Amino acid sequence: MSGQPHPRVALFVTCLIDAMRPGIGFAAIQLLEEAGCRVEVPQRQTCCGQPALNSGDDRDAAHLARQTIAACEGFDYVVVPSGSCAATIVHGYPDLLADDPAWATRSTAMAAKTHEITSFLVDIMNFRPQGRRLDATATYHDSCSGLRELGVSAQPRVLLSQIEGLEMRGLEGNDVCCGFGGTFCVKYSEISNTIVTEKAEAIERTGADLLLAGDLGCLMNMAGKLNRRGTKTRCFHTIEVLAGRANGPAIGEED
Repeated sequence: MSGQPHPRVALFVTCLIDAMRPGIGFAAIQLLEEAGCRVEVPQRQTCCGQPALNSGDDRDAAHLARQTIAACEGFDYVVVPSGSCAATIVHGYPDLLADDPAWATRSTAMAAKTHEITSFLVDIMNFRPQGRRLDATATYHDSCSGLRELGVSAQPRVLLSQIEGLEMRGLEGNDVCCGFGGTFCVKYSEISNTIVTEKAEAIERTGADLLLAGDLGCLMNMAGKLNRRGTKTRCFHTIEVLAGRANGPAIGEED
């Protein structure tokens, strides 16, 4: 556990999780509470502004940044079950608001206490899941933003190593983009499709039962391609497995 008992944590749920896979949000709450945190979901949160930021719409992105900061800055930590949204808060907000002295200070302070969830559990809370078992094989994809912008790599693997019965298999090109890239997959759909096809082929070569990752957008992209190819590998967010919630429908199977 961390030196700070029962820290007050704001869970930034993210748009995709709220709209497409709310179970990830509940898994996040469960794990954070098991780690000893007092968890709240600020009601004023909406989008982190990443789509606007990626599209060059700095004005709207800055508006959403201010809104998110105002909703979440009063907590000890802000925890995000998405590397890309966490990276937007940590790196994007200070850049967006650098020319606004008051908000620049607030954005820097917010960035300093914002963490991707597996990084927070391992690096801040020194948490390890207890009493979890899943008899399956799994492979892991390192999503770009979490890996490159936040240094999230060892942390999910440390946590997954605590799951009894779970055999992890290496993924060729685990650190190579899946082709989602937020708005990239819409703007450059043909390139995106080629990239995710190569990713699906690599996943299939592992023979793993499960594909795990830390960003829902990436998982939806890969799950869609795997499903269209008839691949039986099922896709889950890492924290769904860590919370013992991998018994229901996988991502892409909800319908």
